[in-house]
Amino acid sequence: MKIRTEAEVLRIYVGESDHVGSKLLYEAIVEEAQRRGLAGATVTRGLLGFGAGSHVHTAKILRLSEDLPMVVEIVDRPERIQAFLPLLEDMLGEGVITRHTVAAIFHCSMRVRDVMTADVVTVGPSTPLPEVLDLLLARGIKAVPVKEGRKAVGMITGGDLLARAGMAFRLSLQAELPPEMRGEEASRLTVAGRTARDVMSGQPVTVNIRATVPEAAALMAARKLKRLVVVDDAGDLVGIISRIDILRTISRAASMTPHDEGGAPGAEPRPAPLPQGLKLTAGDVMLRGVPTVGPDAPLEEALDKLVASPLRRVVVVDETDRVLGIVLDRELIKRYSQREKPGLLRALTNLLTPGRGAEKAFGVLVREAMEPDVFSVAESTPLSAVLRHMLKTGGKRLVVLDAEGRLKGMVDRDRMLGIIGGA
Repeated sequence: MKIRTEAEVLRIYVGESDHVGSKLLYEAIVEEAQRRGLAGATVTRGLLGFGAGSHVHTAKILRLSEDLPMVVEIVDRPERIQAFLPLLEDMLGEGVITRHTVAAIFHCSMRVRDVMTADVVTVGPSTPLPEVLDLLLARGIKAVPVKEGRKAVGMITGGDLLARAGMAFRLSLQAELPPEMRGEEASRLTVAGRTARDVMSGQPVTVNIRATVPEAAALMAARKLKRLVVVDDAGDLVGIISRIDILRTISRAASMTPHDEGGAPGAEPRPAPLPQGLKLTAGDVMLRGVPTVGPDAPLEEALDKLVASPLRRVVVVDETDRVLGIVLDRELIKRYSQREKPGLLRALTNLLTPGRGAEKAFGVLVREAMEPDVFSVAESTPLSAVLRHMLKTGGKRLVVLDAEGRLKGMVDRDRMLGIIGGA
């Protein structure tokens, strides 16, 4: 697989005899770069040069005892170079570091190191839960590793905050609540007085930085996870790979590579084959039993089904099962947060909270609250095209229709991840 991208060249100028501990400095830099899964490193030995001390170093035969200049050159993506710099600066006593941007073509076999997020946001075990919630909402992320030293000792997800911290709404809904209601959630966590250590999941599931993307997908699908902590050979946290990272990588590979056994005539050989499951169609893998509701039903009926379903949405259909719209809790919160009717929003949030219920009817019909634009695909659509459409629209779940626009099922990101992982 070819990846054309912006990259950075990092050059480190050191002396041949420079050490870090008992190890030659240039060797230590290369070893650390390899351990961290950087794309590659090259060491060159200078013939002539001088440094800050203005002493000339040369490789001429009569002066072989001089300390020759050494250059270590590393090329990788800018964010990965940035993540490596603090480690490098700790190792360097004297020397010079330069960086410059280049256009690069990486020939790779879809490794975790090439698609992970290297700039990982973390919290410590003693971080108060309100700070954890603020961080998740401010960064627009759904999980954060808990880190001690260089090791990940746990993970906090939105599900952990719901299950163990008493948070009322999942993170995607929290972002749409008005400030005063978000403040109530933070106050609830503050009163509890708990920290990251109290609610984090145990030792996180990890994947080595040199594992392939399909291997990471298989592990993620088998453990029913949306993200994995990426570690180096020493077990240190070096990144996060998420479900969306994997889906984007496979989609890009599918769009760049003919999906057949031998490839197109004259095409370059593929470093790694694409998942065979991408030859299937939406109809082959779709989820059935999608919750539905009629357009003239009270909104409460749709919300009861929405809360009870892991799909977190209800499809609106007519009497012939033709799709008219969809009910999404996040869109409802967004819509009613913008109206000057706090009581209406309170009633809605009560309906969306399992076990809380509402004191009175909401007074809205489904047709008034549904989203008319539905992300959908035909049941004959190949999964490679389903994946492209899913990424283009940002939809986590796509409705599957027959030729007459009738509801047949739904395909979601978890299903696509399982296919990529070989399920």
